[in-house]
Amino acid sequence: MPIEESDVVIVGAGLSGISAAYHLKKYCPGKTFVILERRERIGGTWDLFRYPGVRSDSDMFTLGYSFKPWPADKSIASGESIRKYVQETAEENDIEGHIKFKQKLVRSVWTSEDAKWVLDVEQEDGSIRQVRTNFVMSCAGYYNYEKGHTPKFDGYSDFKGEVVHPQFWPEGLDYTGKKVVVIGSGATAVTLVPAMTDKAAHVTMLQRSPTYMASLPSEDKLANVLRKTLPKKLAYSITRTQKVLFGSGFFKISRSRPVMVKNLLLKGVASQLDDKSLVKKHFTPTYNPWDERLCAVTDGDMFKGINEGDISIVTDHIDKFIETGILLKSGKIIDAEIVISATGLELQNPKDTPVVVDGREIDFAKAFNYKGMMVSDVPNMSYTFGYTNASWTLKADLIHGYVCRLLNHMEQDNKQSCVARVRDTNMEAEMALDFSSGYVQRSIHLLPKQGDRKPWRLYQNYFLDLLSLKMGSLHDDAMEFKTATNKIDKERVDEKFSIEAVA
Repeated sequence: MPIEESDVVIVGAGLSGISAAYHLKKYCPGKTFVILERRERIGGTWDLFRYPGVRSDSDMFTLGYSFKPWPADKSIASGESIRKYVQETAEENDIEGHIKFKQKLVRSVWTSEDAKWVLDVEQEDGSIRQVRTNFVMSCAGYYNYEKGHTPKFDGYSDFKGEVVHPQFWPEGLDYTGKKVVVIGSGATAVTLVPAMTDKAAHVTMLQRSPTYMASLPSEDKLANVLRKTLPKKLAYSITRTQKVLFGSGFFKISRSRPVMVKNLLLKGVASQLDDKSLVKKHFTPTYNPWDERLCAVTDGDMFKGINEGDISIVTDHIDKFIETGILLKSGKIIDAEIVISATGLELQNPKDTPVVVDGREIDFAKAFNYKGMMVSDVPNMSYTFGYTNASWTLKADLIHGYVCRLLNHMEQDNKQSCVARVRDTNMEAEMALDFSSGYVQRSIHLLPKQGDRKPWRLYQNYFLDLLSLKMGSLHDDAMEFKTATNKIDKERVDEKFSIEAVA
């Protein structure tokens, strides 16, 4: 089978992948590109997750693209409406024809002599085809699509009901009139619990420890007024800027004055609940705000369910599963017919998709993040990794714009590769993410580190990244631009023949 050739390969046709394709078409119109998508539809995360009530936990003015205004009234949007938005973006920008579905990247091999990647891509039938490219933009997200995180609880086999992980929601699951227990207190649980009260007899959220929550309206009234009175792009830009400023400011205050923000959040929860004693029992975390991601309770739906008796919150540890439900460490039994294990994600292990550079497999755990978008000693490959304290797409758009600048610079300067190198062997290595969420802590040791100085620091700050990625220079002490070895040899041969011909 002949090797397919393309200037750029984008991995993933989700929110990030379509953004990357848009930027390439607009800013690098001469570059050919292909998108490899392992699933059968556009959408990524928003196609994978199909549990009841699945929605964004960020507003769509920042989770949406900078170049395409969010068109709907609801700014906290359903998963399917986000998928349709991504699909529309691909259609409007003639991106669909570049996507190849059911293509799973399994290995990437770089050769400096050619300044090319050869990608091994698994087909639906298990066979491998190869794609050769100069640059790879990895937009495949950060978590494992093939497995979620489920703790090992004793007694699973004794339970007579059904256990479901939200990442693999069974089509047609009937929970009508049944007692449901949702294990977890993160964004998935906070979404699922109120969404299931429409049919379930009762829903219990079982948590080991509380999470900070805030009731947010699903519609931004001011944004909707602006959208109806101003040109759409102007209204969107104003609202987007306001949301970014507020989010960044709130995060900064949370870190500098955690007690004040904690009290503010708890007062907000108390204002939503009839039984104020529940705040201390089930909604007061032991950590500071934004040590883990804040959960949005859309229109206060979960609090309303608690007030109406449709939802219960239990804070305890699981001892084991029993025939009729779950036995807790306290000795209490929660009856259940369906248990939803909303216990988190598994981050991708870079070793599962090996990256080989000139015969050496990259050990990502020993590598460093360069500007939060490349990895040390890995040429011509970008990674789209968004913010933990803000919308993913904010960082994605910046990264894709920066990659386009790199590609254009290399073309103008007759270079074929760029690679970031750590010059100072004494640079301190720090964990890439200062975040205590379980899914991060379980896998953080597998990921590239950050350094103690620019350009190896990860700021989790949109405005600092805006300065660095959109306005900053492409040249620094870390970045090398090179010409392919075989191109140099060819030029020497051509020059030799040219001289001989003149002679």
